[in-house]
Amino acid sequence: MTTSARGIGKTVHSSEQAAFCALMVAARKQAGLTQHELARRLKRPQSFVAKYEGGERRMDVVEFVAIVRAIGADPVKLLRDFVAGKAPTKPRRAPTK
Repeated sequence: MTTSARGIGKTVHSSEQAAFCALMVAARKQAGLTQHELARRLKRPQSFVAKYEGGERRMDVVEFVAIVRAIGADPVKLLRDFVAGKAPTKPRRAPTK
């Protein structure tokens, strides 16, 4: 991992980044959305969602808020969960008949 003078990693391949990606995937799935559906709400290509979920790309705070709002979740709660180290919640499955 590359480190700057302040000790903050500049790579997208850190364990913290992987945990953040998992949190974002879990939030989308909890909302019952596919990558395509979320991308449509964001007016972005599906690859935009795939890249930040897969850890290829980072997002800034403005994008984070827009994405989480498009999911229908609370950005403050999601960020608190991440900072607290809470594991992403499993998506709810539709009851089988």
